[in-house]
Amino acid sequence: MHVASQETQVRQAETSPPGAPHVEVILNAAAGADGGDDLREMVADAFAACGVEVRVSAARDGREAFELARRAVEGGARIVVAGGGDGTVNAVASLLVGTDCTLGVLPLGTLNHFAKDLGIPLDLWAAARVVCRGRVARVDAAEVNGRVFVNNSSLGLYPRIVRRRRRMQERLGSGKWAAFFWAALAVLRRNPFLRVRLQADGREIVRETPFVFVGNNEYEIESWQIGARTRLDAGLLSLYVTHRKGRLGLAWLAARALLGRLREAKDFDALRASEVVVETHRAGKRLPVAADGEVALMNSPLHYRALPGALRVAVPEAVNREP
Repeated sequence: MHVASQETQVRQAETSPPGAPHVEVILNAAAGADGGDDLREMVADAFAACGVEVRVSAARDGREAFELARRAVEGGARIVVAGGGDGTVNAVASLLVGTDCTLGVLPLGTLNHFAKDLGIPLDLWAAARVVCRGRVARVDAAEVNGRVFVNNSSLGLYPRIVRRRRRMQERLGSGKWAAFFWAALAVLRRNPFLRVRLQADGREIVRETPFVFVGNNEYEIESWQIGARTRLDAGLLSLYVTHRKGRLGLAWLAARALLGRLREAKDFDALRASEVVVETHRAGKRLPVAADGEVALMNSPLHYRALPGALRVAVPEAVNREP
């Protein structure tokens, strides 16, 4: 598992965040243990301790977070801070990609992959100091059929489970993780495989697979650091797909993943490319696709593209670099 102290190679920009910029903070309304007005006050206090006054807004979902980010940029904000999990970060980052505005991150979610991979501390006050006193780095983003993501996108098992989990939560009112467990069982009872043709920088492969995973830069699939990224500025996508068949095959693949030995699996492909095209047997039909945990229906084929250096992010001053 990767830890909060892990830091990522990034491409440093020429300037650091100004001392007293126009800063907008957009919070996930459900984030934080205290929630509501208490969390807003804590965030405002954390920035005030750095000598920066902020305006704090709350969004009920990703669409509202995107709209608030749009208003912030149109209102002259130079730094827009996403306070929440990876879904909130994605919503705000999607608006900031390709602009001169800087993304700040307050990791208030469950997993916080993007923050961890950039070495942003998980403590609210320390993360606020990074926004105020850190430096600006340019990192990559990616897109699938025009939809931006900063972590990863997938089709197959995961988006199908997420859609069923949400329906179960709405119908039964069960907790997120309990609903996820029962949704996974329901999906696995049916045939969880799809037939895909993949084109990655001139290479073509055909697989019958339970999932296709496309990452913004390369994910670690060996050792106990599985799921982490050591850099976010390589300008490449990572493509992972298996042709393990049957439920026992999936269990065996999961065991290898836990042991950090996926590269040894003969039926597991790991590729890197700047562009990827995924075609399914359901060409022209809409299928569920996950992007940073949010699921949308998209038409096949799926066109993935790396967006090198497209996003400015406030990161800690000290960043480890590989020799």
